[in-house]
Amino acid sequence: MIRKFAIGLAAAALLLAPPRLLASPAFEAMLRQAEAVRSSEPKQFEALLGQLNASIGSASAAQREQLDYLKAYQLSYSGRYDLGIQAAKELFEKSRDVSVRFRAGSLIVNSYASTRDFAEGLRYLNQTLALIDQIKDPELRHHAWAAGGSISNHVGSYEDGIRYAELMLGDSPSPRTACFAGALRMEAWYNLGQLKDREDELNALISQCVAAGEPIFINYARAYRARQMADLGDRNEAVVFLSQFLPEVEATRYPRLIGEVHSTLAAIYLAAGDFGSAEHHARRTLSQGASMSSSAPLVTAYRVLFESALQRGDTAAALAHHINYFDANQAYVDEVKARAYAYQQVMGETREKTQAIELLSRQNQVLQLQQQVDAQQQRNTLLLVALLAGLLGTIAFWAWRTKKAQLLFRRLAETDALTGISNRMHFSRRAEEALEYCRKDGEDAGLVMFDLDEFKAINDRFGHAVGDWVLKQVADACSAICRKHDRFGRLGGEEFAFLLVGCDLGSSIALAQECRKRIAAIDTAPTGHVFRITASFGVAGTRGCGYDFLTLLSRADDALYRSKREGRDRVHVHGLDTAPGAVPTA
Repeated sequence: MIRKFAIGLAAAALLLAPPRLLASPAFEAMLRQAEAVRSSEPKQFEALLGQLNASIGSASAAQREQLDYLKAYQLSYSGRYDLGIQAAKELFEKSRDVSVRFRAGSLIVNSYASTRDFAEGLRYLNQTLALIDQIKDPELRHHAWAAGGSISNHVGSYEDGIRYAELMLGDSPSPRTACFAGALRMEAWYNLGQLKDREDELNALISQCVAAGEPIFINYARAYRARQMADLGDRNEAVVFLSQFLPEVEATRYPRLIGEVHSTLAAIYLAAGDFGSAEHHARRTLSQGASMSSSAPLVTAYRVLFESALQRGDTAAALAHHINYFDANQAYVDEVKARAYAYQQVMGETREKTQAIELLSRQNQVLQLQQQVDAQQQRNTLLLVALLAGLLGTIAFWAWRTKKAQLLFRRLAETDALTGISNRMHFSRRAEEALEYCRKDGEDAGLVMFDLDEFKAINDRFGHAVGDWVLKQVADACSAICRKHDRFGRLGGEEFAFLLVGCDLGSSIALAQECRKRIAAIDTAPTGHVFRITASFGVAGTRGCGYDFLTLLSRADDALYRSKREGRDRVHVHGLDTAPGAVPTA
């Protein structure tokens, strides 16, 4: 859509510009058409960009910038976010037209949200919103609010997402913008658990988006409507409702939407007991490739495949799908934590900048005051000192509070919430650093991996509260024998691992045996139940497996499962038929 300001500027240019700089009416008409269909008709939009590129010689400088924006938009829309961000940044930094810079900034925010770089997205959101007072066109203001709402929902700040959506809805939006704002608010309501009783509003949103001709937002709304119907027990009706729009969903060629719809259908079919259809839609979700990484639809797809295989009695397939489900879920959980950390990090930076601006403002006030009171009495001088002391105390307090918050969020991102030891991501990173240190110094290192035996049975018999108690006791027992430079973490579920710096196989086996004994010695009486806790261990050393962390982990995992197969509650070493103490004494 061409801005009023740009139209007036083009009209003035007809009188003042030399012939080569005049705006082409035909080029302008194609630009208008491309703007109108950029999200609703992707194939037509792509064809129009080709025609515009072929006619670039007749375009004015302003038209070229608008075309550059549309090309950056098309790159991001088609999933080539790195190229789209690069093109939009060039416009944001070089354009003298504040409207072009504003649109480019909004596109950068949306693209960073799609690539999960939320910290950079939030930084560009702040830079873009700083220009909003210069923007007279409400549609352009809506661009920035839409980007702000989108990235707020991505990082889990759903109240902010609703706020941005309602800013758009209260600013006389176009039908397309009203559709998008409604979709943002709906997503926030869903994640806040506030969508259940909003059937009329959801149906109204679908009708509104149909009227606006926006298939992406329409079908996101339909997917949420289908979930709402399934949650209320109308699974068959939900399947019939959503399935009829699959051709329209596929025609958008938007991987995120396609994955969202298919994963929704897969979950509903699974709940209804139609495992064949559930698996079909789960695999259609997975076929969307890298665009689905670290996403809720990917986790849903692997969960559906796992549970379906389990129900069919295909244990081999169930195990394979469970591994994928576990990895996908862990990646998604880590992603959610990273989003929250990115949000807090940027909010902290914003507070610091705001405080710095306030500090500069106050310092200027102090300097002006100082010039006025130079000739005043000692009382005024003492008053100035008190003012400065209070100001410095305020700055010190906020600096301390900000630093404390940063350290807290960092600790939360690195620690397993249940046991208090390193989580998988933090353990893996620290272990890789330690192995690199050992490799450079020629030191041995050992990796000990263990898995609690029959842990699922403990959960099933005594409840998850007892299971959580067991995990904490095991973590405490094993942490006590961990040396200063060793690494100990929970890999997930009932699986733990040590990385032992400077230990050969013999020392690694000894630690594994000691850990096994301590686990077996845990007294379960505080739970009110009497049961035995044991673990199976696998050991691998750098002397036989090298210093690559993933290789060591895989070898230790192989040895661990050998311990499982041969009776549990024992230690096995990768590469050895037997190991000292492999079979525990009675």
